[in-house]
Amino acid sequence: MKKVLISFALVVAAATVSFAQGTDKPELNSMGKPVVKSKDNAPVELKAGETIKRGDALASGVKKTTIEKVMKDPNKYADKTVAVSGVVVRSCKKEGCWMEMADKEGGKSVRVTFGDHKFFIPLNSAGLNVKAQGVFKTNILPKEKVDHLVKDDGAKFDKINADGTVTEVAFEATGVELTGVKK
Repeated sequence: MKKVLISFALVVAAATVSFAQGTDKPELNSMGKPVVKSKDNAPVELKAGETIKRGDALASGVKKTTIEKVMKDPNKYADKTVAVSGVVVRSCKKEGCWMEMADKEGGKSVRVTFGDHKFFIPLNSAGLNVKAQGVFKTNILPKEKVDHLVKDDGAKFDKINADGTVTEVAFEATGVELTGVKK
């Protein structure tokens, strides 16, 4: 009987250790790496007119356009550095590694990435005004990435292809400025 109790205790101990180790798994981002928490993606409370900058400084003299114009003819703007401004519609809820922006509230939006996690924005950036510079690209996102962006990060796509992929016009920003608005 003593051997049975000792064996049972060892099984319970091993199961407890195994279960506890399962809870130590880091949360992973879309690149399969641990989520980064830093001062750059920490929530902020910006006063109206107060601005924060992420990534490279915005250069002067860069051709300005609107998301609405780009969406009418994406190929015209592909891989050309441009400046856009508008409002943050939503952002990544895990580490601030992307945002959706529109020219104005309720307008057509595009997903904006930051060069494979080159920089991050605050997790609560939705509603802030934004200026960004970078390039527009048309991407086909694999089903796994679409699932991750929708389920884990709160992304929304207008049309998901039958195979679960998404063809999107996206903006890869080299730098952004976020500005607080009146509430």
